[in-house]
Amino acid sequence: MTLDIKPLSTNVGLEISGIDLDLPIDGDTSKALQDAFIGSGILLFRRAGTTPEAHLALSRCFGELQRHPVKENWVAGYPDLVDISYRPSSQGDSSVALYEVDGKRLGGWLPWHSDLIFMNKINRGGILRSLRSPREGGRTGFIDQIVTYDTLPEPLKRRIENLDVIYQIRPDFTQEKFGKPKSLKLIENAPALKAMAARIDRDFPPVLHPMVYAQPETGRKVLNISPTSAIGIYEMQNAEGDALLEEIVSHSLNPAFAYYHDWEENDLVLWDNWRTLHCAEGVPEDCVREMQRTTITGDYALGRRLSDVAA
Repeated sequence: MTLDIKPLSTNVGLEISGIDLDLPIDGDTSKALQDAFIGSGILLFRRAGTTPEAHLALSRCFGELQRHPVKENWVAGYPDLVDISYRPSSQGDSSVALYEVDGKRLGGWLPWHSDLIFMNKINRGGILRSLRSPREGGRTGFIDQIVTYDTLPEPLKRRIENLDVIYQIRPDFTQEKFGKPKSLKLIENAPALKAMAARIDRDFPPVLHPMVYAQPETGRKVLNISPTSAIGIYEMQNAEGDALLEEIVSHSLNPAFAYYHDWEENDLVLWDNWRTLHCAEGVPEDCVREMQRTTITGDYALGRRLSDVAA
């Protein structure tokens, strides 16, 4: 296949066209896709995900797939696909939460985060596919943390070079310390998160991840910060540390760094979870947004349990 590759936005990603996912992906095409993935971290394939098989075939170009731990969210007949749709309660159970954000009720809203940052082992990435777009809202945002690191002032780069952040999951985003909207209310939580609340300390103890690391393939520095689930800086567990982390988060979430994707049916977006933040802006509570995703396995081997460090 002959791929057409062009920038997706000023600071984020590439758009890939010329790929036919109904045909086998040859070795040269697979190598070109992998190189683009390492180079940019975000790849958009417009209207290319016409079937679950196409979604899965593209995902497997980038690694083995990991099944979601909540089997109830598996797509029927495709256990490597997970349903992350939002549907009003009148149209069946939703697999995602309902929040009030700045006075608006939004289904499927998610703050800026890296997947599984609350675990000592993370995943490599994933591919989202749109099946049904809402009449309003529903965009997904992406931020490239190689770009955010490069734009940090040099004194801040030196200050955070050898620091670690403590993370622990919170099933209610109103409990987050960093990066959340000033006006945020939980209206109805997702069933899986409700069930998780009673076993947080047992099953999801605190972990550490470095604030900065070098991309293995290129040596480029990554600002490795997830506002969601962040507790504080391990080496500075005080007001000074919280202020420093708040400053870094504020820099990372500058709107100038973000790309928001307006979904069309069968769009596919791949993101590198080792270097990007993503968020979901949500939809009005009476809308339907149907999405599926794969998870690409692969840990960067830099996370640690807090108990192991403190021992």
